Amino acid sequence: MVWTIILAILIFFLLIFVHETGHLIAAKLTGVQVNEFMLGMGPKIAGFKRGETEYAFHAIPIGGACVMEGEDEDSGNPRAFTNKPARVKAIVLFAGSLMNILLAFVVMSMIIFSIGQPSLKMNTVQPGSPAAQDGLRSGDILAAIDGQPLRDWNDVMPALAQAVRSQTPDPAAGTQQGARTDTQTSTDTPTARPPVTPSNIAVTFTVERDGVQKKIATHLYYDATGALKIGITPVGMHSPGYFFQSFGFGVQTTLSITGQMYGALGQLVSGQLGMDQVTGPVGIVVAVSDSVQYGAVYVWQLLALISLNLGIVNLLPFPALDGGRLVFLLIRKITGKAITNRVEGMVHLVGILILFGFMILITFQDVGHLLPK
Repeated sequence: MVWTIILAILIFFLLIFVHETGHLIAAKLTGVQVNEFMLGMGPKIAGFKRGETEYAFHAIPIGGACVMEGEDEDSGNPRAFTNKPARVKAIVLFAGSLMNILLAFVVMSMIIFSIGQPSLKMNTVQPGSPAAQDGLRSGDILAAIDGQPLRDWNDVMPALAQAVRSQTPDPAAGTQQGARTDTQTSTDTPTARPPVTPSNIAVTFTVERDGVQKKIATHLYYDATGALKIGITPVGMHSPGYFFQSFGFGVQTTLSITGQMYGALGQLVSGQLGMDQVTGPVGIVVAVSDSVQYGAVYVWQLLALISLNLGIVNLLPFPALDGGRLVFLLIRKITGKAITNRVEGMVHLVGILILFGFMILITFQDVGHLLPK
């Protein structure tokens, strides 16, 4: 558990470092004076000064900051943040979240490349799934689904979708027409391995085994999200071209997860999701512990998801967050000097206090989930 906590702290530090480095680089490139670049909070334990900027580590391994001259107050320094044009301020404010999003994209792309381009050869078959019970085995090569020939892995999804459209989904499972159909791939998160709930969707696989083709009739199953799955992972193949393709898949994955995160935020605001489904630092430590059990790929995947979450949340239009500062930037651009630096600073201070209160509440909730019922 100690090593898990250390790993979680390192992940926090990495993500905060990346975020604040985004602000630092943007500030330096646009001529904004940076007084301090700090990681952690509380008393300073180490640091050095290079040029006008002090780089420091603080004792409490939570948070960090890129402290710019005139960030929340008036300043006579022409290089102060407050005296820069609105477009420069926007670039500096947005750069932190952009770095987190870019980190998520790069990590996801590398995970996809490391797994390899899915082939038609089966790597694993989900234990307890209908496919396993009906005789599909690791090493089988998929040749056809319901008589439809397969050229590569990209043909698997359309063939399964056709099988779903041609049959009536299981009403008892509560899945409606057009239910999502998927295969369990090696990029699934550990929590995405649900109990097997068989469906009424029958599929006949033609597979090649030991040079001989045979047909195996089986059923798809439902996972906890309502998706229909075969329950297999393909063998990954690597090629020079796939290295570049993986970045395209990384963009698609990043955009897809971003959409899901904004959807979840909308459900949280509307009350469709409860606060008990929100997690904080303690919950993340637990998630890191779970991920470690499944291997390094899952740890990296969790890091990418947290980084993307950090980038998205920081762009929300809430005081003290970068998104809130961008909103004030727009308001002050329209209203002129109607809002002073002091007023904006007070609003952000209130925002920080609210965020701290929210974090304390979530932490107590996470701890409560760990206690025996």
